[in-house]
Amino acid sequence: MEKMKYIYWHDEGMWLGYLEEYPDYMTQGESIEELEDNLRDIFKELTSGNIPCVRKVAELQVT
Repeated sequence: MEKMKYIYWHDEGMWLGYLEEYPDYMTQGESIEELEDNLRDIFKELTSGNIPCVRKVAELQVT
């Protein structure tokens, strides 16, 4: 089972968030569980190859 970190917050009655590795693709849910389901759906779409030019976050060792 693969795990992925996500950033989330509560604003005006909704939970908002995005996958740490894909900060350009935000979603929301009425509950934290719905937000997590929506994040899973986004992950499937982003890694399916169907969406062109997906930007990601990476880490570079420079020293």
